[in-house]
Amino acid sequence: MPTVSRPPTSGPAVSRRTALRFAAASAFGVASVALLAGCADDADSDTEVDSLVEQSRLARRDAAGAAATIALLPDRGAALELVRAQRAAHADALDAEIARAAGTYLDGTAPTTSAPPSTTPTAPAPPPGLDQLRAFLAESQRSAADSARALTAYRAGLCASISAACGTYLAVVLP
Repeated sequence: MPTVSRPPTSGPAVSRRTALRFAAASAFGVASVALLAGCADDADSDTEVDSLVEQSRLARRDAAGAAATIALLPDRGAALELVRAQRAAHADALDAEIARAAGTYLDGTAPTTSAPPSTTPTAPAPPPGLDQLRAFLAESQRSAADSARALTAYRAGLCASISAACGTYLAVVLP
């Protein structure tokens, strides 16, 4: 009697029951992800954007304060210019993230994040001294650190790096 040989197999075959279990689990997983994504709260995003708006305001205040202090302390001009330029860059990065979170309108324009200019004339504020600028930077450092704890992902990292930069200005650049 001739022997019948079977072709070699590379491993155990997947049974029909195992394939159906895998398909059911995959369908459940996809449905769960879609369901959970729908439960995301837009209020959290709004709160994060509000925190970024405040950080941007503080960064612009610090940049303006450093620029004004250069006139009072020209011998510290290089350090103050560094603070001014980097705090302005922080404000620009924050504004870019705020604009990204706000999205764009159907006509392609983006919503603005700044208030309309006031028509009431105000007296110019005197330039802050170095101690006042240090107080501004310390406030900005604490505020950015607090925001970083409450934010998520990129926004948390952005605020954490801003807090670290403000701490560096206080400890190294403007001791």
